[in-house]
Amino acid sequence: MKNILLVDDSALMRRVLCDIINSDERFHVQDRAVNGLEALDLLSRKTYDAVVLDVNMPQMNGLELLKELQKRKISARVLMASTDTREGAKTTLDALELGALDFVHKPNNAMDCRNGEFKERLIKLLAVVADSRVPMASKTFTADGLKSSKKMVELVSKHASSVSGNKIVALASSTGGPKALQAVIPRLPKNLKAPVVVVQHMPAGFTASLAERLDSLSEVKVKEAAEGDVLEPGTVYIAMGGKHLNILTMATKYTIHYTNEPAREGVKPCANYMYESLSDSRYDQIVCVVMTGMGADGTQGIQNLKAKKKTQVIVQEASTCAVYGMPKSVVAAGLADQTVPLEQIAQEIIMNVGVK
Repeated sequence: MKNILLVDDSALMRRVLCDIINSDERFHVQDRAVNGLEALDLLSRKTYDAVVLDVNMPQMNGLELLKELQKRKISARVLMASTDTREGAKTTLDALELGALDFVHKPNNAMDCRNGEFKERLIKLLAVVADSRVPMASKTFTADGLKSSKKMVELVSKHASSVSGNKIVALASSTGGPKALQAVIPRLPKNLKAPVVVVQHMPAGFTASLAERLDSLSEVKVKEAAEGDVLEPGTVYIAMGGKHLNILTMATKYTIHYTNEPAREGVKPCANYMYESLSDSRYDQIVCVVMTGMGADGTQGIQNLKAKKKTQVIVQEASTCAVYGMPKSVVAAGLADQTVPLEQIAQEIIMNVGVK
């Protein structure tokens, strides 16, 4: 049975969340805290399989707690549960950057938490977070990191400038993805010879903030993909949350097209649709990248794509994944051409598609 720490300043919310968590025989709420200070004291002395953490609390809020855990190098598997997370996309991204593994939007009213949909999502994500790798207090992408990555780009670009062909990079990620993308996208040079299309599993309302944040850190242009966008080299297109992204081939142009089928693999956007939409494209090669995340999204799409097109499949190496689900599924299906640590994914992308 997994031991859980529940952190929330509302007594009613603590009781409701506690009942939901304890209703699943895999979990037991071992301790409760009313704010970040209490939680910090408990986490300094005890180890938990997962922490369910609210954002807005007196004395020390959820983000301040995450910062303090990083500072003191205390590892914890954290699931954010906050009424803030839907409107406060920035707050949510801050939390993911500070080490939270995923988030669940908590209804404003404690009684609404008892509805099936919220209960189901909380339990599903808690199971993933509790089984994930304990995140080490890792640094976010910095100016120094960019400097060393520029040296790396200079080294590989000698080879990369001779790479020929019309190619596209199609990347899929889920749990742990927002932070992992910060180790990949800012390392790509602006003269990358291919467009990059990304399906990161996130609800509607979060992907625009994610794109803005990555854009501010990167040389390449990063944007939330809009209906009808024409794909350009050196630009990263992040699929909008809550819709399925497809790439349409129109003469010599490739454009973004959204569809509204039900969730597939339990997710929307689903990377399988993105990969399958490329099977009729005129690209000489599709470079598929599968990174950290739960489930098996991407595997079926890549399998269908490989049957029709020349593909190169790069997967993130297990020890560098927050959740080794999606990459593991691709490897198990015998579809992976390269398995590399997170820090090396950008250079493999550059080597495969080239620079102008």
